[in-house]
Amino acid sequence: MKLLVINPNISDDVSALIEREAQASLRPGSELSVATAPFGVAYIETRAEALIGGYATLGLAAERYPGHDAVVVAAFGDPGLPALREALPIPVVGLTEAALMSACQYGGRFSIIAISQRIQAWYRETVDSYGLGSRLASIRALDEPLAAIGSVQQDQGGRLIELAEQAVREDGADVLILAGAPLAGLARQVAAELPVPALDGVTCAITQAQALVDLGRAKATVGSYAAPPDKPHKGLSRELATLIGRR
Repeated sequence: MKLLVINPNISDDVSALIEREAQASLRPGSELSVATAPFGVAYIETRAEALIGGYATLGLAAERYPGHDAVVVAAFGDPGLPALREALPIPVVGLTEAALMSACQYGGRFSIIAISQRIQAWYRETVDSYGLGSRLASIRALDEPLAAIGSVQQDQGGRLIELAEQAVREDGADVLILAGAPLAGLARQVAAELPVPALDGVTCAITQAQALVDLGRAKATVGSYAAPPDKPHKGLSRELATLIGRR
């Protein structure tokens, strides 16, 4: 089994965090390829940035998916996930959806611990899009400018744990999601310090991607997730034109 993991952000140091945590979640014999967006922003916080990240991810997926069994979108908020599922002939898993579905299996209500205040609106909309708004206890987020996106865990680790504990104590969270690729691996490190289960989106997504490959279901040939229709196109890369335009 070979998984393609795409970081929709341009941060190579975050891709290294993603790869380390993904490797820890791989089964023996599985392989991993990690790709970083060639354009966009250091970390996605807004709807506009998510749109850019989704396009970058779609382009990378079109170029690199051959030879892989599944794709993982490695940014919380799952930029471009529905479009990728529509276009690609292999399973596609997003960090957010994987973490949310896992959280629902651990407890009734979950809280998301995030790296910025601005990111909250987009996260809430993403949770609502999966029909899980009623199970969201809270989103707690850092409120200080980030010195460097790749070192958030080291720079703000203590504060992130405080936010997680507040979510349990004050918001009634049964499960915690430490959100975003920059926090990849943190849940594994601090699990013993927290009073309820803490989940990592990378861990959840890699685990679920492998399970979907095991299920072996075929790509839809009709309905809204069938391959895009053949039509004229302009300005697309050769790989993206083959995937989307087809003519």
